[in-house]
Amino acid sequence: QVQLVESGGGLVQAGGSLRLSCLASGSTFSINAMGWYRQAPGNQRELVAHITNRGSTNYADSVKGRFTISRDSAKNTVYLQMNSLKPEDTAVYYCAASRGPIIVLGIDYWGKGTLVTVSS
Repeated sequence: QVQLVESGGGLVQAGGSLRLSCLASGSTFSINAMGWYRQAPGNQRELVAHITNRGSTNYADSVKGRFTISRDSAKNTVYLQMNSLKPEDTAVYYCAASRGPIIVLGIDYWGKGTLVTVSS
């Protein structure tokens, strides 16, 4: 089993920055792909960014150029650097991990989420 714990959420003004972290523990050797999803009130959960074990990344159009996903395999941690935040980025952000090569093919583990609130 794998446990994912997110941190780094909080309240920030529009235009500000936050860095989210997701620490994986347990059977981390089984993880290949990791990513970040978010869910705003009344909305479905959506993919924000994902990264393969080789470091290939992909982003939702809404965050391209503002968010950066990175991974430190030695620390079993994935990060999401969020810059130029907008009120519409307000959501609960979830860390996800997959045993497969690409996270969009299926998610095996979820974190409990961290709340990001962007004020205007």
